[in-house]
Amino acid sequence: MTTERFFNLYTHGFARVAVGVPRCRVADPAFNAQQTLALAREAAQNGAVLVAFPELGLPAYTCEDLFHQKALLDACEHALAQIAAESASLPLALLVGLPLRVGHTLFNCAAVVAGGRVLGVVPKSYLPNYSEFYEARQFSPAEAASADTVRLFGEDVPFGAALVFDMPAIPFFRFHVEICEDLWVPVPPSSFASLAGATVLVNLSASNVVVGKSNYRHQLVGQQSARCLAAYLYTSAGQGESSTDLAWDGQAVIYENGELLAQSERFLGDSHLIYADVDLERLSQERIRLTTFGDSVRRHADDVSKFRVICCDVEPSRAERLPLARGVERFPYVPADSKRRDERCNEVYNIQVQALVQRLSASGMKKVVIGVSGGLDSTHALLVCAKAMDRLGLPRANILAYTMPGFATSERTLRQARQLMEVVGCTASEIDIRPSCRQMLEDLGHPYAAGTETYDVTFENVQAGERTNHLFRLANFNQAIVIGTGDLSELALGWCTYGVGDHMSHYNVNASVPKTLIAHLVRWVAETGQIGGSGSEVLEAILGTDISPELIPGKANGAPEQKTESVIGPYELQDFNLYYILRFGFAPAKVAFLALAAWGDRTAGGWPEDAHVARNEYDLAAIRRNLAIFIDRFFRTSQFKRSCIPNAPKVGSGGSLSPRGDWRAPSDSESTLWLADLERVPKD
Repeated sequence: MTTERFFNLYTHGFARVAVGVPRCRVADPAFNAQQTLALAREAAQNGAVLVAFPELGLPAYTCEDLFHQKALLDACEHALAQIAAESASLPLALLVGLPLRVGHTLFNCAAVVAGGRVLGVVPKSYLPNYSEFYEARQFSPAEAASADTVRLFGEDVPFGAALVFDMPAIPFFRFHVEICEDLWVPVPPSSFASLAGATVLVNLSASNVVVGKSNYRHQLVGQQSARCLAAYLYTSAGQGESSTDLAWDGQAVIYENGELLAQSERFLGDSHLIYADVDLERLSQERIRLTTFGDSVRRHADDVSKFRVICCDVEPSRAERLPLARGVERFPYVPADSKRRDERCNEVYNIQVQALVQRLSASGMKKVVIGVSGGLDSTHALLVCAKAMDRLGLPRANILAYTMPGFATSERTLRQARQLMEVVGCTASEIDIRPSCRQMLEDLGHPYAAGTETYDVTFENVQAGERTNHLFRLANFNQAIVIGTGDLSELALGWCTYGVGDHMSHYNVNASVPKTLIAHLVRWVAETGQIGGSGSEVLEAILGTDISPELIPGKANGAPEQKTESVIGPYELQDFNLYYILRFGFAPAKVAFLALAAWGDRTAGGWPEDAHVARNEYDLAAIRRNLAIFIDRFFRTSQFKRSCIPNAPKVGSGGSLSPRGDWRAPSDSESTLWLADLERVPKD
């Protein structure tokens, strides 16, 4: 990749696909072909490489016994020939529905057209013959075919349900077509097609509308895309179909691995298209990661071997700029939708609480020791401890909470720590660690002990170590366990003091929760009264406090000298980087492309918590700079800390960094490869 095409979505493993719902006329293939071609031209102009149209879209689905009329069948073939001819000038594949005679048998078919030719024809496998549909009256199922080719326009064209179409110019793009009822059966043909390598599954459907059917379609398509680790495109018939006994809503949807990417407005009066940018690389990565997908390929080898691969030689848009059209959430760990966000917070909080309850129950311990700094992480860990004690029927006084001011502790955080412990109702204590730190610095011969203001890493870690040393000895003394407070973001960036520091505890409730989510959890706990009705003011104050380790004395005005994000970058951006590198293994250039789509314009897309979140935006230079910080710290300098972290509950599919679970990596790796890939990102 050159930096010139960095801004084109096809460079980063995406492909734009479209679903069309044309206005139709019953038994008028010439008109319907023109409507189809008009939408196809529009899709091509917008950079799509595939567009799908409804079942039997050339004649219209509701022709019924007219399908046995030679005039109609001939007209459908003429319409297909016209579409094939005009496809020579369109840089995409068209999937159109029509009845087709093969020998002495009639089939309900999907024709794949590209480059001026019909590349293949897929007959419908399962014909509904119940309720309002009696297709077996007019058609035969795919298994009735006596040939694997059909003669069309002087050419033998591959024919059969077991066809997959490969786009060699687009990595990972292989698609399969099935028709309406094929998706409704217990094992759809697309299940085996996905095992044969299809990453894009397409359904040409007619599907009349009745109450509740729209939601059911969503369920079917979403679940099939998730099970198959694929994108699934679904189209259905709309305006113009006969309303003799049925109505038609023209619903079109596109899902990717269970996630809705696009859907049409239903009951529209004219032709329309929907688009989605499918992340083919992500689908491939998911299939690699979930090794049971490969197990299924092996188990169903006989079915997989039946598929024929047809080349579909479509070139994607080579435009210098083809921006990503799909939404990319700024906060991948925090849903923008308030209902989903509340559900996420509720589930994460309860996972943390349940895990701590289990650890205390199994160990026979009834008390916990925790350090409370007045900052975000320790606040949330304390809230988890409070709820765990409530669940166990133990008094909150069994939480032995200690705030331990050091050389740089601000009045603000000390006050917040005191107020928080009072609100929670724990046993609150305060230990000034400065005398023991001075003794340690003196023992080391550190310049600070002789009156020189030397604020080096030793000066910082002596304080961090003293706090943790006190907590462990206090736990011994009180028959308790130490609760860790460090979060996933800090572990990813190595922003923790190894060993006798905030790196270590007996059990860490926050270790797989990223910093951006912790902020929302604290707010959610306050707003929902999880630990009681009081305390919202102190929690709001904590949420408004700059993130700082407070280990270097501040300025005369009391402002903290250290601000964590000025060293390691904004957590909101680093959590974004963490999600896509840890969860999907994306290369830095793609992560930067996604970050630009998410963070490049503060006015675009949704924001969680509305006014509670600063609406920042980052240009490509800032994204590149902070991604370089993340890459080097994550891959080169911090793994040794992650290789020996305490037990902690995993809370989300975004992963954890436990060496016993999601992340096993060498402690002496290099970041060279990832930094080299970052060079693919333009510098300005």
